[in-house]
Amino acid sequence: MNAYPAVYRSVNATVQKFGYKKISHQVIKKTVGWGDRHLVGTFIAEKYLDDAMKFYRKHHAVALRRDTKLLPGALKILQYLKKNGFRIAVASNRPTKFSLIAIKFLKIETYFDMVLCGDKVAHSKPAPDILKTILKKFSLKRTQALYVGDMGIDIETGRRAKVKTLAVATGSNTAAELKALKPFAVMRNVTAIKKFL
Repeated sequence: MNAYPAVYRSVNATVQKFGYKKISHQVIKKTVGWGDRHLVGTFIAEKYLDDAMKFYRKHHAVALRRDTKLLPGALKILQYLKKNGFRIAVASNRPTKFSLIAIKFLKIETYFDMVLCGDKVAHSKPAPDILKTILKKFSLKRTQALYVGDMGIDIETGRRAKVKTLAVATGSNTAAELKALKPFAVMRNVTAIKKFL
């Protein structure tokens, strides 16, 4: 999904509320992926962070329902995977509450067998906990799984979990940046997943 517009809107509403200048989309985009507290904490002083997080999360719960879209081809690949018996999980550092808001808003919750977020494991990405927990839940060996991510943090998570990782150039990193991190492959579009199954 593309939730960047919702993130931009919520981050800038928060920083302006706390007296900071508006931040460019590109700067915000490069900061996404490590969880919302890390994201907001990059731009807001620690002494204001607890209050800023309350404001950000309240704002973001609304913004996600307005500014989140499926990526081109995403619905088709979800339908294909489900139809062909693949188990599908979400592994995100976004807090569970907000992942579920976005998934339900997009009406794609029926495609997922599991949604696991960074707030439900001991260590969020890039630690391997989230992927290891999913593998255990599905009783799968790491060689039976394929992890798809769109950021450098995803490639590192897959490497630490020893799970084959495909990078799709639709997130915070360019295709060249992703390729330099040496995932199994870099794709321009999520529909390219088919050829790796």
